[in-house]
Amino acid sequence: MNRNLLAVILSSAAFAALGPVGAAPATTTAPPPATLATVPAKSRAIDPLDRKVAALLAKMTLEEKVGQMVQWAHWAGKKRDMILEGTEKGHVGSLLNLIGAKETNEVQKVAVEKSRLGIPLIFGLDVIHGFKTIFPIPLGEDCSWDPELMEACAAVAAKEARASGIHWTFAPMVDVSREPRWGRIAEGSGEDPTLGSAMAAARVRGFQGGAKPALDRHDTVVACAKHYVGYGAPEAGREYNYTEITEASLRDIHLPPFKAALDAGVRTYMSAFNDLAGLPTSGNRHTLRDILRGEWGFKGFVVSDWASVAQLIPHGYAADLKDATQLGVLAGVDMDMEGKGYSEHLAQLAKENKVPLAMVNDAASRILKIKYELGLFEDPYVDEKMESATMLTAESLDVALRMAREAIVLLKNDKQTLPLSKDLKTIAVLGALAASKKDPLGSWHCQGKEADVVSVLEGLRRKLPRAQLNFVAGVGPEESVTDPKGIEEAVAAAKRSQVAIVVVGERENMSGEAASRTSLALPARQLDLVQAVHKAGVPVVLVLMNGRPLTIPWEAENVPAIVESWFLGTRQGDAVADVLFGDFNPTGKLVVTFPRNLGQVPIYHSARNSGRPAEDPNDKWTSRYIDSPNSPQYPFGYGLSYTTYTYSGLSLSAERIGRAGKVMVKATVKNTGSKAGVEVVQLYMQDPVASLTQPVKKLADFKRVELEAGEEKTVEFVLPASKLGFHNHAGKYVVEPGKFNVWVGKDSADATLKGSFELTAN
Repeated sequence: MNRNLLAVILSSAAFAALGPVGAAPATTTAPPPATLATVPAKSRAIDPLDRKVAALLAKMTLEEKVGQMVQWAHWAGKKRDMILEGTEKGHVGSLLNLIGAKETNEVQKVAVEKSRLGIPLIFGLDVIHGFKTIFPIPLGEDCSWDPELMEACAAVAAKEARASGIHWTFAPMVDVSREPRWGRIAEGSGEDPTLGSAMAAARVRGFQGGAKPALDRHDTVVACAKHYVGYGAPEAGREYNYTEITEASLRDIHLPPFKAALDAGVRTYMSAFNDLAGLPTSGNRHTLRDILRGEWGFKGFVVSDWASVAQLIPHGYAADLKDATQLGVLAGVDMDMEGKGYSEHLAQLAKENKVPLAMVNDAASRILKIKYELGLFEDPYVDEKMESATMLTAESLDVALRMAREAIVLLKNDKQTLPLSKDLKTIAVLGALAASKKDPLGSWHCQGKEADVVSVLEGLRRKLPRAQLNFVAGVGPEESVTDPKGIEEAVAAAKRSQVAIVVVGERENMSGEAASRTSLALPARQLDLVQAVHKAGVPVVLVLMNGRPLTIPWEAENVPAIVESWFLGTRQGDAVADVLFGDFNPTGKLVVTFPRNLGQVPIYHSARNSGRPAEDPNDKWTSRYIDSPNSPQYPFGYGLSYTTYTYSGLSLSAERIGRAGKVMVKATVKNTGSKAGVEVVQLYMQDPVASLTQPVKKLADFKRVELEAGEEKTVEFVLPASKLGFHNHAGKYVVEPGKFNVWVGKDSADATLKGSFELTAN
């Protein structure tokens, strides 16, 4: 680190104002008890909660303040006695991965009834896409383009988690990612910041109880926007790897979903593992203090990702654990998750004035305030009788089914192969994943259990109880399943059936954290299975089960029907069966581009043009491949339906607007098929000439539109001038006058309806 910069930071008088009024000086002995009279009137006038925090902070020793900034994991080599002793002494403010009403109550009782000041613990857990009732992985959930349903799913997860003693979820993950090799793309909203922002806000509202957080209710949890920031753009797609992001891209692509989470009321953030352009994010003052706290005015607290402060050492940014601790606190990390540094070194750093006491006071105050907001000081325990009754209710399972259906994307449907007829007598169900009850849970499936999952095979049996299902596992996604007889048996089953449903993809642990891949093709011999069954001469329906975009060029060319089901959670089989047999008309749209081959990565809809765009197919000297088209296999926003839609009548409310103006964009969408459906209408925009080159097309807005067969509706979007700008490399947001193009269509590649208007300098 730049030590001259550190000296400037430490000498700044601004830190003297960070601590709440009434904070005690550094000491290892307990100060006299504070009363309301000892808290200055200024503090009393600001906020009742701040007043409570200031009064409590005045009673605390330095070690107790530091304790609030420490999070332990109960299974990380710590014995029960150590956890209880540390809790009683006030050496820990939060525990993660301790689950269950009885279990959390036991430890909470030590904190509340045996520690000197009775400060309760906050229990955290990775409740990513459900607690007991498991929803689709977030990448799948977001293919619904349905923020309202997304909010309902998060609310179910919050209710179940809180009943089990959890107060805080390390979700939503809002990292924008255009890197399908990266396993954690499964946990996010895909490649687009506009859609990602809408879904981030919805998840925060769902977890925290609505637009105005209601954290003291027994059915909400504190949300945590992660991983702050740039974690979704690792070089080579390799987990935990370096990220190189310009200031402009950081602000226009990666930060918007984090800001949307803040606007929705998120109370915590998690600093990430990655090195961001030479400054690791858990030691990055620019992102944590300058932007998050300074520009955005964030009042909650920041927790590190697992030991990410300590990992400043292998990054080459800190010399040792004490140095890493100093850098983490100065940057703005309030709570150290399982990193040891804060526990072992922070109090001493404060005594040596290497970390201003005001910063310790500020961090401890932020954490205490959220504990007050959770109502833990008045009601620290969980009603153990309510825990089991809250899990997997009929209402929760219904929400899970609705989301699982909406997450499915119909990629191909030649000659109306789908939906299948319920009059079928014999159906071949092929592939090891078809019978799996574990894999549908996906990565980070929290307390989800295999026993509660409906496999694809079970879902088909429920749908057609009288049909003969000829199931053959054939081959699986792992190389160990290589019995050549498996494919032969699958072909034989297909030949004695009227249709073959082939379920292929990844195992649940092939995506998620620490699951990067150098290939996006179907793992192992699954393509061999698909090709062999295709030759059997029966109609083939391919069902994909995976946590990332796959490269499926042969499949896309030859298989008549392809369904992207993702890992759908508890109701996987029911949702797949409903779509395959027409009880649900698919509505899902891709939130991430599917490449034709690995060589196209990264590929995404909002790329910038080159100086030699590949517009003329006969011109060699352009930005193109010699062995592949530039276009993706399936573009962002793509998804088919069992009905058809036409777009017409694009109109703009004005040809010219000023800086304070707005354009109303209208288009008519008609259901021209025979089935009712839901179409996701998408608005894209382009600034074709700017002082910093802009994407050829970027998502500006979207709306879900329900249409009966033959029905048409006019969809209206409002595009304010303030949304037409971009950030320059200095981090400044600018809106420049000039021409702007807009498109309304069914996906990012659809340019049927196009218009333009001019923004004036006035």
